[in-house]
Amino acid sequence: MLIFEKGREGRSLSILPECDVPVTMPEEGDLRKINLHLPQMSENDISRHYTETAKMAYGVNDGFYPLGSCTMKYNPKINEDTSSLPGFTQIHPLQPEHTVQGCLEMLKTAEQYLCEITGMDRMTFQPAAGAHGEFVGLLLMKAYHESRGDKKRTKIIVPDSAHGTNPASASMVGFSVVSIPSAEDGGVDLEALKKAVGEDTAGLMLTNPNTLGLFDKNILEITKIIHDAGGLAYYDGANLNAVMGMVRPGDMGFDVVHLNLHKTFSTPHGGGGPGSGPVGCKSFLAEFLPGDLTEKEDRYLLKNPPQTMGRVKSFYGNFLTVVRATTYLLMLGKEGVPQASQHAVLNANYMMAKLKDIYDMAYPGLCMHEFVMSLARLKKETGVSAMDIAKGFLDHGIHPPTMYFPLIVPEALMAEPTETESKETLDHVISVFRSLYETAKSDPETLHQAPVRTPVTRLDEVKAARNPILKYDFSDKETDKDDTGN
Repeated sequence: MLIFEKGREGRSLSILPECDVPVTMPEEGDLRKINLHLPQMSENDISRHYTETAKMAYGVNDGFYPLGSCTMKYNPKINEDTSSLPGFTQIHPLQPEHTVQGCLEMLKTAEQYLCEITGMDRMTFQPAAGAHGEFVGLLLMKAYHESRGDKKRTKIIVPDSAHGTNPASASMVGFSVVSIPSAEDGGVDLEALKKAVGEDTAGLMLTNPNTLGLFDKNILEITKIIHDAGGLAYYDGANLNAVMGMVRPGDMGFDVVHLNLHKTFSTPHGGGGPGSGPVGCKSFLAEFLPGDLTEKEDRYLLKNPPQTMGRVKSFYGNFLTVVRATTYLLMLGKEGVPQASQHAVLNANYMMAKLKDIYDMAYPGLCMHEFVMSLARLKKETGVSAMDIAKGFLDHGIHPPTMYFPLIVPEALMAEPTETESKETLDHVISVFRSLYETAKSDPETLHQAPVRTPVTRLDEVKAARNPILKYDFSDKETDKDDTGN
């Protein structure tokens, strides 16, 4: 129930002090013609309302969150402790550099660690999220080609298994997008790639492991094809959780990479943000990076690269998010980083092995950090869709896997358990997967109606997307129109 529906005429509370500042009343023409529709409630009722509302929220602290390609891993609380230190929070971005040496040292440390993990030479922390990082990485590629007078390179190649933001980012930078299909093994179709490259190729955007949860065995040949054509290779680092500490994008032949600190490096995700999408590059591209790179001389300084693209966000980017990620890396250490990725791969393969006897896996063999199921056969036999299974998870108090992505898999469900989940949690989720499958076989109508145990039951999602209602309807209450009809 909305707070507007709980209010009752005449109820009030007194939690604000009397205003002790003289108030200047507005001119007569500036006064409201109607009363504000504010709910009248007691403090007790307000407290209970927001407590009840808070319990409806679901995050990584509430339970299993297997949202594929999103890496919804636990965020260690020590990250919050360090990012709350006064030396990080009680500063101003316009302070002189000599007064924030500790903060600049932290940024330089983060850059060194992440460059080591990715095989890059320099890194900027200005981008505010993954898609923003893609945008900046593509601007680097465009600046490089234009600096050489090579303005004919206008096309970016994107595999059909890419994240949806890849073609969108390329278009925003002014490139045209060439989509290439996946091969039967789920990797890039090399023959299609060879046919797509040419003198107009600016570069390739690739996720590896891809969104099918597969590491492309031809990755070195893929980047060589692009480089031989005069293009650059861009690595979408959203899926780095499977390979950090094990293999580096720079060693695969990539020139540019963006990272999602709010995924792989355990900082708050989504509504708990802000996010951070730092961009790393090889040294020959560093001169085009956004301004304010941290340099170490006799002290830490901020300098603009020679041909900088300028700032893409104010000051240092989302600084405290970088503090959280650096804390995470310091806690893991050199040994812990590869262990985290190894456990992420282990957990995904454990779940897949326990489910492949009843659910059709999109691609056989070992997966990386996530795996994709196709429910096309189940839907044909029972009428139960991937959406129905996902809704069924809600009745078990579990966030559903990613639905209908990647688009090249019919009736897709993509699950990513991450390394932070215990075997007991995985076993419970596996049992729910199996229970939902049995329900689909024996009583499909139950799943067509799911969820039924949630505060809001099955919604008409098409209608909600096409005709969203974004304000409370007072039509059955006192009219809020003035005498002009507005």
